[in-house]
Amino acid sequence: MTVHANPLSDLLAEKGVLLADGATGTSLFAMGLEAGEAPELWNESKPDNITKLHQDFVDAGADIILTNSFGGTRHRLKLHQAQDRVYDLNKRAAEIARAVADAAPRKVITAGSVGPTGELLIPLGAMSYDDAVAAFVEQIEGLKDGGAEVAWIETMSAPDEIRAAAEAAVKAGLPYVYTGSFDTAGKTMMGLHPKDMFAVGQDIGDGPVATGANCGVGASDILSSLLDMTDANPSAAIIVKGNCGIPEFRGSEIYYSGTPPLMADYARLARDAGAKIIGGCCGTSCEHLAAMRVALDTYTPSERPTVETIIERIGPMRNKTANEGPSAPARERGSRRR
Repeated sequence: MTVHANPLSDLLAEKGVLLADGATGTSLFAMGLEAGEAPELWNESKPDNITKLHQDFVDAGADIILTNSFGGTRHRLKLHQAQDRVYDLNKRAAEIARAVADAAPRKVITAGSVGPTGELLIPLGAMSYDDAVAAFVEQIEGLKDGGAEVAWIETMSAPDEIRAAAEAAVKAGLPYVYTGSFDTAGKTMMGLHPKDMFAVGQDIGDGPVATGANCGVGASDILSSLLDMTDANPSAAIIVKGNCGIPEFRGSEIYYSGTPPLMADYARLARDAGAKIIGGCCGTSCEHLAAMRVALDTYTPSERPTVETIIERIGPMRNKTANEGPSAPARERGSRRR
């Protein structure tokens, strides 16, 4: 399948492996965002904070920055009485990120973050497929007009919602990538297996520029999902954007166990496992990202890791893997008995 030239494909072809940014939410909470507040509203009320978020990641070495628009569909914004501001808030999100990217001393891609609507599609819920496409078109048109170069569809669990967002990106005239969150026994909440990610949207438009995994439950688990994806499709451009170690509640605060050296090792293992775009999700600060940049810049190829190697270096898995069970390959089953 030919994917037409676009800035993300071009930069991938030029550099081979790209570093995506870290956590939006974690960084904004550190700047004073309250629980339950919509981060997207800060694009208008606190644009300097959003500029700083992007600038810090660019300074840490990111090749790709994601706009502050994860909850930017009318369904999510309706919870904050902002459903009539979808286009404007998304356009503003992209403008802020693009201004930082354009001022960078190297090429930095502005990716328009598109998260799930939070609604279930028919027959499980009330939202029709066409309604989902329309909601994503509204969001992605704003992102595109603000300067986003690719629609970055992320943290998805339902195949039909991925397809709706991909179709919307094509309608809006943007290339797209998509990632799933494999947080339920190694699959997405809706039962999607990592190895089946490619099949979900490859027939829409030119197909995805890249696909992969983000968020989930911990860095070891997402690397296991990555092995499943690169086993299934070794030549694909695969994204892995894992949480910073393992999230743990300490009182009412969420604490992430990952240190910069641990996330540097995660980046090396992701590279060894075949990922082409490597970043961090929840808990990943610019300090973590800077360590990952150094790890990728000084990377020496090593053998493809096993689940055992990952557990030894990054820590225990939180979940069973998607392959666990009687038919699972030995590497998957054996790793749980350590």
